[in-house]
Amino acid sequence: MSQTKHKILIIEDDAFLLTMYSTKFELEGYEVLTSDEGDRGLKLAQKENPDIILLDVLLPKMNGFEVLKELKKNDKTKDIKVLLLTNLSQRGEVQQGLDLGAIDYLIKAHYMPSEVVERVEKILK
Repeated sequence: MSQTKHKILIIEDDAFLLTMYSTKFELEGYEVLTSDEGDRGLKLAQKENPDIILLDVLLPKMNGFEVLKELKKNDKTKDIKVLLLTNLSQRGEVQQGLDLGAIDYLIKAHYMPSEVVERVEKILK
């Protein structure tokens, strides 16, 4: 359980996963913001300045790589930690995400929600 209430933004277009992750993080004491579209998620990040963003890559309106690029070139949001959480697992896609400034890249199918929470906890320490 996190001592200070960290703010996490989850940008994920799969309603089931979005609900599952937001519920899991709320149970762990996080303030959770959510978006199911890339462009809306970007606006939310700029407005709310979360501590960390869980970002899917395949999103409507604006994909996760575009969101990440925009976050990193804006002075207000460039220092927000971004963890890509996606099913894209090609080496080139992973590398692209890291090159754009993501702190880590998790393949959804390889991690349980509790493991994602643990990874976020480590990043925020």
